[in-house]
Amino acid sequence: MSTEGRPTAASALRGFLESPVVGMAPWIIFSLLVGPGRFEVAVATALAAAVALVLLGHLTRPGSSWKLLELADVVFFAGMAVVGALAAPDTLRWLETYAGEVANIALTLIAFGSMAVRMPFTLQYAREQVDPSLWHTPAFLRTNYVITGAWGLAFLVAALAGAFGDLVLHNPDNIWTGWIIQITAIVAALKFTAWYPDVARARARRDAGLPGPEPPSTASFLLPLAALLIPLGIAVLILGDPWWIGAALIIAGSLLTKALRG
Repeated sequence: MSTEGRPTAASALRGFLESPVVGMAPWIIFSLLVGPGRFEVAVATALAAAVALVLLGHLTRPGSSWKLLELADVVFFAGMAVVGALAAPDTLRWLETYAGEVANIALTLIAFGSMAVRMPFTLQYAREQVDPSLWHTPAFLRTNYVITGAWGLAFLVAALAGAFGDLVLHNPDNIWTGWIIQITAIVAALKFTAWYPDVARARARRDAGLPGPEPPSTASFLLPLAALLIPLGIAVLILGDPWWIGAALIIAGSLLTKALRG
C-alpha cells in the first residue's frame, strides 16, 4: 500500500486541530445535546471530546502551547461531570434544564473576557498558522479580536434563545429556541471564521498598496446562511408548527440563494 497519503492526512489533522473552532467543539456538542434526561450523555460526550482534543493536539504538535480554551473545556466539563454525579435529583433536573445556558454564558464570558485582557482566545490558534513576524501587526490582532467577538456574540444569542425557551416558553426542546436559533448562530460564526481572514488579508494588502485579489464579497458570506434556510424550513415542516413558517423559510432560502449567486 502506498504511504504517500500519510503525510497529507497528518498535515490535515494538524490543520484541523489548529482551528479555534475545534476548541469550541465540546461546548457546541454539549449545548446541542443537553436537555431533559440527557445531561449525563451530554456532559460525558463533551468531556470525552475535550480530553481527546487536548491529547491529539499535543501528540500531533509536540511542543505546542497549552490553549486557554482547551484547558477551560476540560476543567468545565470535568466539574460538570462531578456535580452531575453527586447532585440530588432536584439539582440534576435544574442542570438538565439550564446547563445549556450555563455553557453558552461561560463561553460568552471566555470570549469577551479574553478580549478584555487583550488575549482573544483565537490568537493562540492563529499564531501557529502564521509567521511570528505577523503576530503583533495591527491587521493580525484586529482579525482575531473581530473573530473572537463574533463567537462571543453567537454564544450570547444561543444563551438568550435557550433562556427564552426555558423561562418564558417553559419548553427546553422548543424547535426555535432550543435548536434553530442556536444552530443558526453557531453556523454563522463558523462561516464568518472562514470568511473574514481572507477579507482582512486582502484589505491589508490593498491598504499597503500591494497587488492581490479583491476582498471576498459579503454575498459569499451570506450565501451559505441563505442556503441553510432550506433545510431549516424542512425541519420546521416536519417537526414544527405552524407549517407555513417552514414553507416560508424554504421559499426565502431558495430566492435568497439564487439572488446571492447572481
